[in-house]
Amino acid sequence: MSRGAAKCGMVDLGMAAKVRPCLVISIGATEQDRALATVVPHTTSTRNSRFEVKLKVSFLREGAFDAQSLVTIPHPKLVRKVGNLLVTQLAEVERAVAKWLGLEIPDPKQTG
Repeated sequence: MSRGAAKCGMVDLGMAAKVRPCLVISIGATEQDRALATVVPHTTSTRNSRFEVKLKVSFLREGAFDAQSLVTIPHPKLVRKVGNLLVTQLAEVERAVAKWLGLEIPDPKQTG
């Protein structure tokens, strides 16, 4: 699933959810595709869930990416880019998303 540095941006998630930082995990849409992006929201209200990924990045407040809160939104809801995650950080979020969806991805730190 990993494909290089991942974009984090401010995303308009609607009235109740407000504009919040999210990690874009979907690939870019082509002309024949719907102009949609799937994102993993970042929250500062953590629950220590196995589906939350806490990462220290300079452009986000302390919190976690919540794989249980995947959202697919139209491109106009992507407000602005705030930064990139490293490949290793992206892989951590991808593993949590895969676990939530029942698509286990082996952790390279656990194999070997």
